[in-house]
Amino acid sequence: MTRVAIAFDVARYLLLSLVLMSAPAFAQNESVISPLPPTVTFTLDFPESLPSHYSIRVTRDGKASYESMGKLTPDADGDPFSYNFTMSAANLARIFDLATLAQYFDDEVDYKKGRQAYTGKKTLGYKDTTRHHETVYNYSTHPEIQQLTRIFQGIAQTMESARRLQYFHHYQRLAIEDELKRIEEMAKNKDFEELQAIAPVLQEILDDKSILTVTRVRAQRLLAKP
Repeated sequence: MTRVAIAFDVARYLLLSLVLMSAPAFAQNESVISPLPPTVTFTLDFPESLPSHYSIRVTRDGKASYESMGKLTPDADGDPFSYNFTMSAANLARIFDLATLAQYFDDEVDYKKGRQAYTGKKTLGYKDTTRHHETVYNYSTHPEIQQLTRIFQGIAQTMESARRLQYFHHYQRLAIEDELKRIEEMAKNKDFEELQAIAPVLQEILDDKSILTVTRVRAQRLLAKP
């Protein structure tokens, strides 16, 4: 092998070594410069309720997800349920504004000055590139925490209705009508949040010609709600 060939092989080896050594550092730099989207989470653990556990996650760009574990009904199996949706602009702004007012949950908010009925272990969390805070409570007198709890519990009501509707559509079609009536009543009382998020589930019911017309009309009415 000539000296030129040897020198070329040595140079190629050194170049390859340099590339391999810099790859982890490059990957690390990529993770540093990729900003973590601000995220708010809400979790409820309450063994005596249905569902016994659920969590909601929403990022600043409006992407949201809901997950729950527990029986759909007292006689049903406890299969996990998940649902992805886009948060409405109004609730998205409210949630992050309230998180800011609550100092991103970097504080104790649980009320401990008197006895309160236990309504489940609630956890609010906030995470972004520079912060990661959580606060755990049963009941809070902080107005921003109360508002966030009300919003997230309203979203959970809506998501669990979507879960029941999907189940009834597959196994108990005659039960769909009563569930839609319940949704209408709770929406009227403003106990639901993000009703538009379950539009795909309502649309499936509306499009199913085998379902009673009166039930499909009720689904259509809910779809038309702003």
